[in-house]
Amino acid sequence: MEAVKLTLLAAAMGCETAVEADITHICTDTRKLTPGCLFVALKGETFDGHRFVKTALEQGAAAAVVHQPVEDVDQDKLLEVMDTQDALLDMASVYRDQFPELKLVAVTGSVGKTTTKDFIACVVSAGYNTHKTQGNQNNEIGVPATIYGLTKEHGAAVVEMGMQGLGEILDLTLALHPTIGVITNIGVSHIERLGSRENILKAKLELCEGLEDGAPLFLCGDNDLLATVEEPRLETIFYGIENPACAIRGGEIKEEGDSTSFVIMAEGQTWQAVIPCVGRHNVLNALAAFGVGRKLGIPAERCIAALADYQPSGMRQHIVRLGGVTMVEDCYNASPDSMRAALTTLKDYPCSGRRIAVLADMLELGHIAEESHRSTGKLAAQCADMLFCYGPLGRLYAQGAAEAGLRQAHWFAQKADLAEALCGQVQPGDVVWVKASRGMKLEEVLGTLQARLEQ
Repeated sequence: MEAVKLTLLAAAMGCETAVEADITHICTDTRKLTPGCLFVALKGETFDGHRFVKTALEQGAAAAVVHQPVEDVDQDKLLEVMDTQDALLDMASVYRDQFPELKLVAVTGSVGKTTTKDFIACVVSAGYNTHKTQGNQNNEIGVPATIYGLTKEHGAAVVEMGMQGLGEILDLTLALHPTIGVITNIGVSHIERLGSRENILKAKLELCEGLEDGAPLFLCGDNDLLATVEEPRLETIFYGIENPACAIRGGEIKEEGDSTSFVIMAEGQTWQAVIPCVGRHNVLNALAAFGVGRKLGIPAERCIAALADYQPSGMRQHIVRLGGVTMVEDCYNASPDSMRAALTTLKDYPCSGRRIAVLADMLELGHIAEESHRSTGKLAAQCADMLFCYGPLGRLYAQGAAEAGLRQAHWFAQKADLAEALCGQVQPGDVVWVKASRGMKLEEVLGTLQARLEQ
């Protein structure tokens, strides 16, 4: 973070301060405190940062942002606001304004936004010193933290924006006013709260409000709802594989081992590209990144070379090989759309043994949860030789798979029992694909399997 006057930050939050200080760190955790920082006392359901204001000031914080009284501290060092969480975004907005030449790419979507963000950052880095969202810090706390990481050395930033309901992306985009927008997909994630895919589309399209007239908006034209979007105020650019109307298209897709080759058709030309991961969904992510790179003036050849250097982050399609067994750790999150992408990729994955799917619950699906799990199980029967399931809703995977004719479909009430059964079945040549919503912690099963194979 570059130094910024505390008085400027205070004005952004709608308050005043008598403290004169240059702030180079905005902190919400006293364990990460640095001398002279600005401490922000966030309050959640299970924690209250106001309890640590005194500690923060004693340890050298220049001031603290609060929204309730704090006793036994120098009151001149308190910046009182209506809501400290809102204050984080207010400060991020004024800090973003310190970089008027910055190219800021905002990425959202029901699924694929983190991977697409990483692909885009990889490509944009071929032309600019690029800052990006770490992991999936894409909410009203994570986005400001990303913005505070900007320095004068950065020429571009790729920021992921998530949401739980209407109005949240609107707040983020109005604060950050992106240069380019990208929407990857409209699926059923958060349908429990929003009620319909149409409402999810409405929430994602809030991204447009922060874009200036004529700004590029990249949309996946293979998505049924995104393909219908008309934003005459913006330069709408569709990318896809199936939709012939897309300005940027992928074709001739071939998966070989852990990589995928394909051609990119755009601007009246065709280029050959390779990415070090598998799945048609990753081709779509790469197409979005290519489009953003070209719009930022990066030569096509450099964009394609950057795509080849992409590396998956976190627990997203991380491949480990032990004892002749290929294990794919895809445990970060799950929805019907991402499950479909994973299973269809497993179906075509090179394998000399059996294809084994290990699945647990998809969360936050509301009224479509049961049918989504049952239909995913039916799809698994077409893509896998064996299915191991866990979780209250995981039983429906096994039921759906059995109804579709898969004999080796097993459900376990306990994660440890699933892990033991899986370890007893896996053989050299097998491919094991592990996927579930993050809350199910299915990577624990993979850890057990890896430990067993290492023995």
